[in-house]
Amino acid sequence: MKDLEGFVERGTIEERLLQAIDPGRLPRHIAIIMDGNGRWARARSLPRVAGHRAGITSVREVVESAARLGIPVLTLYAFSVENWKRPRREIDTLMELLKEFLNRELATLQKNSIRFQVIGRFDELHLSVQRELRKAIDATSSNQGLLFNIALSYGGRTEIVDACQRMLDDCRQGKCEWDGVTESIFERYLYTAGQPDPDLLIRTSGELRVSNFLLWQIAYAEIWVTETLWPDFRRRELLQAIVDYQKRERRYGRVQEEAAVSRAPAKVGA
Repeated sequence: MKDLEGFVERGTIEERLLQAIDPGRLPRHIAIIMDGNGRWARARSLPRVAGHRAGITSVREVVESAARLGIPVLTLYAFSVENWKRPRREIDTLMELLKEFLNRELATLQKNSIRFQVIGRFDELHLSVQRELRKAIDATSSNQGLLFNIALSYGGRTEIVDACQRMLDDCRQGKCEWDGVTESIFERYLYTAGQPDPDLLIRTSGELRVSNFLLWQIAYAEIWVTETLWPDFRRRELLQAIVDYQKRERRYGRVQEEAAVSRAPAKVGA
């Protein structure tokens, strides 16, 4: 893990969780379904948009924490293709909050060498939103730390459809340099091309579904669900998820003995 001086206070639960984490077995990619903003607001007799605004604090803390821990990739599910069905006022507010976040947090992204990227149907977003996103993408493009994906106008099924369409387009243009489709070839056409698949999928608010999120990529992800609503999700919950992840045996379809052999170091001269 990176320099974590001052990352957590001494004697706190966060410090104990941090000490329990094996820095050699961190998830390469953490994906989070941020859920519960509306319920958080309703419990406080506030409008739904108040929950979305409160959730920005959670985004800020989780992104910075992931960067300081040394997590290579973090993907947050911010706005799905289905979310376009929500009231226009709520959508407009969400987009304004997104632009506000980018303007306020760009300096923090740069300070922590975080590279920002968008996955989803970028061209469906309002032009003013596209401009702000492009500004952040370009400004952070050379950063070497955490890759922070934000999923906007995103759907797992639409990603697969878009990947197929791009493959067909390449073939029509004579760019196909392969005789048949394989998983590795198909993955080149996904929004996340070149990135490791999520090792850990976190869902807040206690819901037990994946909500059309990274359907191809989460085939072998470990899933961690918390009852905590997204606006209350903080560093402690992130650390707890990682601790729990590291307790699990990841076998990828193999039996336990085979998995143990595959992790054992090779003998010199073997």
